[in-house]
Amino acid sequence: MARPVIGIIGNAHIINDEYAVQAVGVSNIEAVADLTGAIPLMVPALPKVGTIADLIEACDGFVFTGGRPNVHPSHYGHQPTEKHGAFDPDRDAVTLPLIRACIARGVPVFGICRGFQEFNVAFGGTLHPEIREIPGRMNHRMPPNGTLEQKFEYRHLVRLSEGGQFHHLLGAREVMVNSLHGQGILDKGSRIVIEGYAPDETPEAIVIEQAPAFAMAVQWHPEWNAANDPVSRPLFQAFGSAVSGHARH
Repeated sequence: MARPVIGIIGNAHIINDEYAVQAVGVSNIEAVADLTGAIPLMVPALPKVGTIADLIEACDGFVFTGGRPNVHPSHYGHQPTEKHGAFDPDRDAVTLPLIRACIARGVPVFGICRGFQEFNVAFGGTLHPEIREIPGRMNHRMPPNGTLEQKFEYRHLVRLSEGGQFHHLLGAREVMVNSLHGQGILDKGSRIVIEGYAPDETPEAIVIEQAPAFAMAVQWHPEWNAANDPVSRPLFQAFGSAVSGHARH
C-alpha cells in the first residue's frame, strides 16, 4: 500500500537578489518524514500550479508552514501599514481557500505560525500587526542575534484549556513552547476555538470547531527538533494518524 502524501506549503524567496524560488524548511520536511509515516511533498504557494481541487487530489493532508511575509490585511478588512511587514499575495491566494476546502472535505490540516494566522483569517478572523505594542503583551519576536538553537529555544508556557483537544493529545494543561512571531490573533474567526494562551493572554493554540478531521494550529514552531520534543512529537504523530486514516477512505 502506498504511503500517504502530506503537502507542505512553500514560501517565496529570492536568491542573490534576483532569482525567484519556492522553498520549505528542512525542519518541516524532517518532522513530516520522521513522525507522520507520510511522504513530505512541497506545495509551491503559486496559484498557477493548479486548482484547490487539484491540490486536494494530490495530497492526503497539508502542513501550513511559518513564513516571514504576513497575510495581507485586505483579507480581513484592514488597511496595510508599515507594521504589517512584507506580504505574499500568491501564498494568500493558495492557502486561504485551501484551508476552507480541506475543512469542508475532511482533509487533515496542521497550521504552524503563519499557518496558525491563516487558519484564523480563513474563517473571518483578524490579526494585530504588532502584538508587543498591546498593553500587557510580551515581545514574541525571534531574537535578532544568537545561533539557530538559541533562537528556537523555549520562550514561555502555553496554558491549555481543560478537556480540549490539545489537553487530551498532550496530556498536560501547560506546555513549554518556542513561540516566535510578531503578529497575533486580534479577533478570532467564526469557527476558531482558542485552546491555548501565552502568559500574556496571546492566543497560541487553536482548533477548527466541528472539523471532520484533524484541524489544529499552533503559533509556535513544533517542526524544530520535532522528533525529540515532548510537545511536537505527539502533535505530528496525531496529524500523521489522521492523514493515514483519510488516505484509506
